[in-house]
Amino acid sequence: MIAMAHAASARFLGYELVGVASRTAERAQRTAGTFGATALTYDALPAGADVVAVSTPPQCHADDAIRMLESGAAVLLEKPLCRTLDEADRIVAAAAAHGGKLLYAENLAYAPVVQRMVALAPSVGRATHLEVRSMQGLPTWGAFTTDEWGGGALFDLGVHPLAVAMLLANAAGEGRVVGVEAELRGGPGHGSDEHAEVTLHFRSGFAAHVVSSWQAGPESMWDAQLAGDQGVARAELQPVQRLEWNGDQVALPTATATPAILETAGYVAQLRALVDDVARGVEPVMSAAFGREVLQVVLAGYTSAGLGGEQVPLPFTGPRDRTPLQLWRGA
Repeated sequence: MIAMAHAASARFLGYELVGVASRTAERAQRTAGTFGATALTYDALPAGADVVAVSTPPQCHADDAIRMLESGAAVLLEKPLCRTLDEADRIVAAAAAHGGKLLYAENLAYAPVVQRMVALAPSVGRATHLEVRSMQGLPTWGAFTTDEWGGGALFDLGVHPLAVAMLLANAAGEGRVVGVEAELRGGPGHGSDEHAEVTLHFRSGFAAHVVSSWQAGPESMWDAQLAGDQGVARAELQPVQRLEWNGDQVALPTATATPAILETAGYVAQLRALVDDVARGVEPVMSAAFGREVLQVVLAGYTSAGLGGEQVPLPFTGPRDRTPLQLWRGA
């Protein structure tokens, strides 16, 4: 699904889609036919492409992204960045060695509603409250709850609200995350987490709350609220997008792509930013290093949950070769 969003964004921007690789030849041919591209095997990539969108499972991200960088392509690497700190450091080093030509695909960072909320963040004054939530039903496709994936609701879905909370807190002057507390709840039929509640402690002493859940029913509810002694900004991200400042609605740009979510969720702006950044020789704002920062918050969260909610300090000093699920279980 997300690979299709990247392909549709490329077509909307007028970029040529060179090739499509997938787990099966049939799937690759079907998608390639939709976009007038060539069906390929993974080994054939980048096949002359300037940019490769890596949308493989998280356990494949490090090897796939590094191979594309070493082949000369820029990389749009889907979230979550990878599963372990060892893998993350390999990705960060490879990106640095190849001119920073990797964008960590936190698409919400490029969504108009999030960008405008971040721009409003300094106006709240001294921050008193920050909460970001991503709540929806358990996915009915994919391998999200398997051990191989590496983690569940906090690892896969939770990177979105965590990143938004980190961007808002930083814009409000609260600095970086220095400690994490988390509680996780599982679900029937698997050993992964379906619901996470996380407290982020920032360098300033401020604390934010993040909720990531696959136990919230069929309709998604994604929102964010930042309050301070001088104002309140509130955003709804799903099922509709809306931004308010002190109760008054803030205008958002009208999407022209079809479907509109390609623009409202930031996919179009994200791909355009990577192409423009590569052309200018600058590293994307959503860099491999930012993806690593989010990952270490996730790893600290699973560790905290395994310790009964005890606060885990950052930088993360736990095992560097463990996945989030392994940290939660104490493996």
